[in-house]
Amino acid sequence: MCGIVGYIGYRDAYPIIVKGLQRLEYRGYDSAGIALFDGEEINLSKTKGKVDDLKKKAEGSISLKGNLGIGHTRWATHGAPNDVNSHPHYSNSGDLVIIHNGIIENYDAIKKELINRGYVFSSDTDTEVLVNLIEEVKRKENVKLGHAVQIALNQVVGAYAIAVIDKQKPDEIVVAKLGSPLAIGIGEKEFFVASDASPFIEYTNNAVYLEDEEMAIIRLGKEIKLRKIKDNSIAYPSIQELQLNLEEIEKGGFEHFMLKEIYEQPRAILDTYRGRLLAKEGLIRMAGIDENLEKFLNANRIIIVACGTSWHAGLVAEYIFEDLARIPVEVEYASEFRYRNPVVTENDVLIAISQSGETADTLAAIKLAKEKGAFVFGVCNVVGSSIARETDAGAYTHAGPEIGVASTKAFTTQITVLTLLALKLAKAKGVFNNTRFHEYLTELEQIPAKVEEVLLTNPLVEIIADVYKDSPNCLYLGRGYNFPVALEGALKLKEISYIHAEGYPAAEMKHGPIALIDEHMPVVVIATSKGHYEKIVSNIQEIKSRKGKIIAVVTKGDVQVRELADHVIEVPETLENLTPLLTTIPLQLLSYHIAVMRGCNVDQPRNLAKSVTVE
Repeated sequence: MCGIVGYIGYRDAYPIIVKGLQRLEYRGYDSAGIALFDGEEINLSKTKGKVDDLKKKAEGSISLKGNLGIGHTRWATHGAPNDVNSHPHYSNSGDLVIIHNGIIENYDAIKKELINRGYVFSSDTDTEVLVNLIEEVKRKENVKLGHAVQIALNQVVGAYAIAVIDKQKPDEIVVAKLGSPLAIGIGEKEFFVASDASPFIEYTNNAVYLEDEEMAIIRLGKEIKLRKIKDNSIAYPSIQELQLNLEEIEKGGFEHFMLKEIYEQPRAILDTYRGRLLAKEGLIRMAGIDENLEKFLNANRIIIVACGTSWHAGLVAEYIFEDLARIPVEVEYASEFRYRNPVVTENDVLIAISQSGETADTLAAIKLAKEKGAFVFGVCNVVGSSIARETDAGAYTHAGPEIGVASTKAFTTQITVLTLLALKLAKAKGVFNNTRFHEYLTELEQIPAKVEEVLLTNPLVEIIADVYKDSPNCLYLGRGYNFPVALEGALKLKEISYIHAEGYPAAEMKHGPIALIDEHMPVVVIATSKGHYEKIVSNIQEIKSRKGKIIAVVTKGDVQVRELADHVIEVPETLENLTPLLTTIPLQLLSYHIAVMRGCNVDQPRNLAKSVTVE
């Protein structure tokens, strides 16, 4: 959830770390801190607030010299977001400094034991407990830092990605990982450490991604030493070539990353099916499926696990798989799946969906399913992420970096991948004849251009947003394939504008939510011509009779709903199964503009972080 950055080399560490923290603020932004080692002293500055607040404080209070340093941007778990609880944390002696992403679950018991041994704590964090545990091990066992870290981590329960520096070791950083992501960038006579590769992409395109329960001792002028934390056995680093580029993680002239990423969706969808969708040849090529086709064809059912926006994509996929491929599907919140003793067998296929590939609950669900013998298929965006490594097979969405905390292009590209998978299975099972299969491939190939057309409605959506920006509540209604889109639209509004919003199947409005409707209640209705259109019209009439304000997303050329609705946003016609790829776009824009008009921080909404790497 937090973002960590480290550097050791020949350059000044401070600008590298600060810039890296700014790129990682999507992971957490309630406080930030930095520690710089000039070879003699470790100079530390930290503060509640964002990285810009840290810059102002650090540049006026500490020496910025040093070729070794670590930095942290926080999403609070243990302890309120304030100056004291911000990272980095000193050990009692002041010799050790640590940054930490994750949660140490047994910190309280360790803290009590350390207090009994004379340690004093100034913060409420589990991280300060961990650095003092490392110090106690180092002192008691009379071992070097790397060995002390290893022994200490064998005593903790929880998740972590850490970087530790020692005042007695001016040329060394020790890092370790369990459950939280950690990458090491390898440059020429320099090394970088970060939660993902974005902080060091302009310096090197070579990186090592630590596996769970691995640690690394990074020494200047030496090769990285990787070891297994449990048994001290040697691990051999696999150097990967990064597929990021610097332009992808900059705003490119847009006011916010979220708006940029909304507008990137035509390209992102195209990149997702590029090389996979061959409409003229009537083929879908997906290596992860081609090599495991029988697993899917012989499956009793597909279980989809995900969280947040990815869960909504899974709900769309449920409709797609059952409708097109005729395979039973269950969609589960990963956070609930892992705790309810689910019935999973070796004849099941589990699909895990996550933008980051690091979602803690989804990773735990994967582990549980594999223990029960299920075949596990991953759908994620980040190459080399934990889900990509832990699953039996999978498919990348190729959406490119998504920096805005509120997911946009992740949703549409996940649906694109899952649609390709469902179509491939439908053809393999003989559910589709060649004519129908070709119709679907041709229409899916046209979706990027149709998304471009929907983006042209942005000025109209902005006008509608101005009308409803002060509304305290909002309802979103959809049916069939567009019920999950209603859920996603409501989530977007809640996430970034802090307006209470709920999504419902349109027919369920009569079972409770209709009591809320009056002249002050805006209701967003997805009313495309494909899929229960007449039923939706009836639902709109029920809202209208109670003076509700109707914002309708309709198929281009619609007449009937236009006569009833207060506002109408048109999308191009497409196959019913593909409508979520179009109808979600105006809902993203609506949330964006309302949030901007309300003065909200669109890219960094309060209390949220991009990647939930703790429970």
